[in-house]
Amino acid sequence: MARRWHLEGWTKRRDARILLDRSRQAAIVEPLAFMNLSGPPTLGVATFYKVPPPRILVIVDDLDLPFARLRLRMDGSSGGHNGLKSLIDVFGTGFARLRIGIGRDRENGEAIRHVLGAFSAEETDALPPIVDRCIEGIELWLRGDVQGALNRINASNAKRNEAEEPKDD
Repeated sequence: MARRWHLEGWTKRRDARILLDRSRQAAIVEPLAFMNLSGPPTLGVATFYKVPPPRILVIVDDLDLPFARLRLRMDGSSGGHNGLKSLIDVFGTGFARLRIGIGRDRENGEAIRHVLGAFSAEETDALPPIVDRCIEGIELWLRGDVQGALNRINASNAKRNEAEEPKDD
């Protein structure tokens, strides 16, 4: 997003990197703590800038979603994601979350190596339209078009499912 929005000049505040975009009234926040402890640094930034939970959109990778599957929700549970658990501990459930599916490692099932590892060449080639969809949805959400954001991100999954399902002839 920073590259697409032509933003530079990250600042550090406690345990987070922050990039402000005043034209969109947005901030990109990257907690520097371990993912499982991302709640407190995020709370610190939100408190400093007086951002209430309904104006927060958290973006996470998700092993439990197939690669390229996206899921945008306005609130809800952690779904077993430890980073979201940490955020729920400090904010409650009333913040939006965009889950980006990275799938599970089919060869050896090692979660940590898979999450921290590089994408395959095939996955890397598939990333640009996924990133585009995410950013388009985020931009809609920032403008207050929640339904448009939900449609842009979640409806594309339905189209993909239809394309993947075998046709009965």
